[in-house]
Amino acid sequence: MDADLRTRLDALGDGLHPLLLADGRAAIAKRRRDAPAGFFAMEAHGLALLRDARGLRVPAVIALADDALVLEDLGRGRPSPPAWARAGRALARQHACIADRFGLDRDGWCGDGAQANTPMDDGWRFFAECRLLPQARRARDGGRLDRADAAAVERLCAALPARIPAQPPALLHGDLWRGNLHACGDGELALIDAGAVHHGWAEAELAMLTLFGEPPAVFFDAYQEADRDAGWRERAPLYNLYHLLNHLNLFGRGYLDAVRRVLRAR
Repeated sequence: MDADLRTRLDALGDGLHPLLLADGRAAIAKRRRDAPAGFFAMEAHGLALLRDARGLRVPAVIALADDALVLEDLGRGRPSPPAWARAGRALARQHACIADRFGLDRDGWCGDGAQANTPMDDGWRFFAECRLLPQARRARDGGRLDRADAAAVERLCAALPARIPAQPPALLHGDLWRGNLHACGDGELALIDAGAVHHGWAEAELAMLTLFGEPPAVFFDAYQEADRDAGWRERAPLYNLYHLLNHLNLFGRGYLDAVRRVLRAR
């Protein structure tokens, strides 16, 4: 990072800031002075992995520091139905990038929630030990989840092989709610906020896209052209339990009822 850009970043508070670079390019600076070690490096790594998958567009990384990340400004537009369809096919291409193991070579963050990515051969074990159980323990220790609820999470983890079909470790964005499908200035869709990238179940990625509002049907129709199992919607609450627990830990007990609805469903 050159000295002029470093000086400009030092003058910024935490948050997102538009920047005009010396060469005339528009950029977005993400600044967080108390960022955990490796926080922005993980996002830059995640963006590189997604770019290599040749699926959806991602912003180029312009500069990286411990407390900041400077990215290409993609602009802001409105996607058309054909753009949504192209995005669905692009996500299917990304999910066709299969690794040898679940997880990643480093840990990451789902929002501000620390996310373990210990490589494992078993997807059910990975989802239990690196996703559901750490979040349940964090919620229990923080007084946001009672003993009965924590025990219910443990029982669900034991039952995962009977409830979730075997799937290969696909390349995932990992935090793909609709807000992280960014509409660029030209109306095409792009992936942003890539700190949760890892190899996991593709169905879990689709499930999160339905958690806080979802893309239009044309997106999912185009994705399904790759002949995916359409039964993922029935399993979506199980996958989304991870994100609900993470939100419970990050934002408080307003998410407890949603967590309990999943735990009590049969």
